[in-house]
Amino acid sequence: MAEDFLPIKGYDHVEFYVGNAKQAAHFYDKTFGFKPVAKAGLETGCRDRASYVMEQGNARFVFTSAYGPDHEIARHCALHGDGVKSIGLSVPDVDRAIAETKKRGATVLQQTTSVKDEHGTYVTGTIKYAGDTVFRFVDRKNYHGAFAPGFKPIQAHGPLPVGLAAIDHIVTNVYLGEMNFWAKWFEEVMGFSNLCGFTDKDISTEYSALMSKVMENGTGKCKFPINEPAEGKKKSQIEEFLDYYYGPGVQHIAMNSGNIYDTVTELRRRDIDFLRVPDTYYDYMRKRVGDVGEDWDKLQDLGILIDRDDDGYLLQIFTAPVQDRPTLFFEVIERHGSRGFGIGNFKALFISIEAEQALRGNL
Repeated sequence: MAEDFLPIKGYDHVEFYVGNAKQAAHFYDKTFGFKPVAKAGLETGCRDRASYVMEQGNARFVFTSAYGPDHEIARHCALHGDGVKSIGLSVPDVDRAIAETKKRGATVLQQTTSVKDEHGTYVTGTIKYAGDTVFRFVDRKNYHGAFAPGFKPIQAHGPLPVGLAAIDHIVTNVYLGEMNFWAKWFEEVMGFSNLCGFTDKDISTEYSALMSKVMENGTGKCKFPINEPAEGKKKSQIEEFLDYYYGPGVQHIAMNSGNIYDTVTELRRRDIDFLRVPDTYYDYMRKRVGDVGEDWDKLQDLGILIDRDDDGYLLQIFTAPVQDRPTLFFEVIERHGSRGFGIGNFKALFISIEAEQALRGNL
């Protein structure tokens, strides 16, 4: 077996550029149950931006906004709205990660940079991904501070977590004709492999369709599905995203839960809106999936989807977009052996998404 030239230990963090970091942090604290753990801003000596670091389980989100209008963060938000800017990947050696990816064709936006303070040394390097999204390689093995130099810990006592344990996968939408380019890019530049793919025959309705390829790293810890629109009678959800995000970007982040029933119940209590499939879906899926020991009445009551493959089954549900633009949303997923992405749910999900698009006048 060939050596993995880019060993990735997992997701380090996801950084969102937002219009108001304080309000975004408050939202993800009070609704999704992420605990504020660190902050950078004027009071910590950071003069151009404010950042809040939020954690739940093994997942870490960073929300960042600019203090002034003439700033790349402000321009990013003006164009895209609130969205994912940077996907942090934990690596043992940033120098090597930058060198190996550059050798294979990556566009390096930030060479290896070491920043020191009294808590140690924090090392990063950045390469370009789709649209304005970037991958940031992170090595924090010699850093023991709050998050990174310039951040101070926050002692916060917010609501309890909702049971989100880790990032399962991160989905990117790209323009028609770009999916194969980025799949090849992942293979050649990042050393990923194609886990599976879906055509417009797999994911379509009477009106719209999409195609998707799922790329994963050598250990399977990091998965990146890539979606592109397919030809249809009307505008697909991917085209709607591209229109309102003004380019390729992260469409949704899937979060693992050890108990999806409790997680969804609590998220609903906190006023998170979820997409709803028709009730006839559950009659069909009882026959497709069979008895796997789940409570079908509870699944239907909460709107949780279920699918089965050769390796096992999974439970999943999707939120509505979490901002006014119909762009970024979240998925909650509980896996029982299945390494798939719920192909059996795609058609029902597409129908429910199209119903939402029709309400927005965008179908």
